[in-house]
Amino acid sequence: MTGLGPVAWPPAPMKTERLVLRESEARDRAAFIELFASAEVRTYLGGPRPRDELERAVPAVPGRRPGLFVIDLDGVMIGTVTLDRRDAERPGRVRPEGGEAELGYMFLPEAWGCGYAAEACAAALGWFADALPGEPVVLCTQTANDRSMRLAAKLGFSEVERFEEFGAEQWFGVWSSVTPSG
Repeated sequence: MTGLGPVAWPPAPMKTERLVLRESEARDRAAFIELFASAEVRTYLGGPRPRDELERAVPAVPGRRPGLFVIDLDGVMIGTVTLDRRDAERPGRVRPEGGEAELGYMFLPEAWGCGYAAEACAAALGWFADALPGEPVVLCTQTANDRSMRLAAKLGFSEVERFEEFGAEQWFGVWSSVTPSG
């Protein structure tokens, strides 16, 4: 897997109780555009991007890259979960050299409050733990993002530090498959 180590990509689609985590397909393009154009979704992620710009820029098969899972509910994309290497130049790290795997997620507002993010992120973390045993995963979110703070706790992330970035207080935590995650 580019950037995360010698892992074959894409993995076979993963099924949870209600969801499928899979590689992106052409049918997901409209949902990708909606994720990035939504003021609600992008509140803590730098704001929405102009829809017309996205219509021009988003490829026919968007998001097809190592580390990106489309979250599918009954054949329809409701969000994404990503595992990418965190830029070592950014604040927050658990290893001196940085570059840890970082969990990210975005879900369409109609999917909020149903437990889908916890279900999908737990599945992605389980896949990661099997693919790269013992390697930590980090998560960074604005402290003002109550939903993300609750999700981090539910997934078993432990706070490492808080810092100012992008004009807001950030919470930085770590998850490891080696230690109990509560």
